[in-house]
Amino acid sequence: MAAVDSFHLLYREVARSCHNHLEFLAVVGALYTAQKSFCILYDCYSLIRSHVTPCLLRKRDLVQQYGKWAVVTGANSSIGKAYAEELAKNGMNIILVCSSRENGVSEAITGDYGVNTKFIDVDFSQGHEVYYSIMEALKGLDVGILVNNAGVFDEYPEHILEVPEDELWKIIHVNLAAAVMMARIVLPGMAQKKRGAIVNVICGSVGKSDAQTAASKVKYLYTKRLWV
Repeated sequence: MAAVDSFHLLYREVARSCHNHLEFLAVVGALYTAQKSFCILYDCYSLIRSHVTPCLLRKRDLVQQYGKWAVVTGANSSIGKAYAEELAKNGMNIILVCSSRENGVSEAITGDYGVNTKFIDVDFSQGHEVYYSIMEALKGLDVGILVNNAGVFDEYPEHILEVPEDELWKIIHVNLAAAVMMARIVLPGMAQKKRGAIVNVICGSVGKSDAQTAASKVKYLYTKRLWV
């Protein structure tokens, strides 16, 4: 009898322990299911907001909402060019601020979208002196949108001690100083008219092994709070 009682006691203890574990696993499963459900719902919401809602709503008039001109730095290729084309598609005149390797982008935008374009030949790596010509070129224009896209990147990740000092200054001038100074140039007009938008394009190397480029862009993330 003692052996039977001991077995029943052991069985009850094991059953109670398993029951407690099952309750814990049930709670974990419920939390996991809730988290996955939230992610799916959020993805559906983002999909609808990004692709369905714009088709149902009336197209926004960017010129009326922001102004006649949009300034895009680094607009001669890639993301900057895409921004310039999309803004021109919405009726905005485009000011391309980039190096002399403009590759005929301004003429193509004018021909394709029928808007006015201006090209400012600038090498941001030269430092503060380049901004005088930009200020002169933008004087009197109704600048409503600024896209800070200019950036330089290493061809491959390097240890910061292996990067020449001149290259580090180039990264700072182009990735950080250019965005801050361009915002400083256009913000007074935006503040006066109480309208405008600044788009800051951050590179994908933030958080990766490209230390010097990532550092300049991370600093950029915090510095931009000065004008947000």
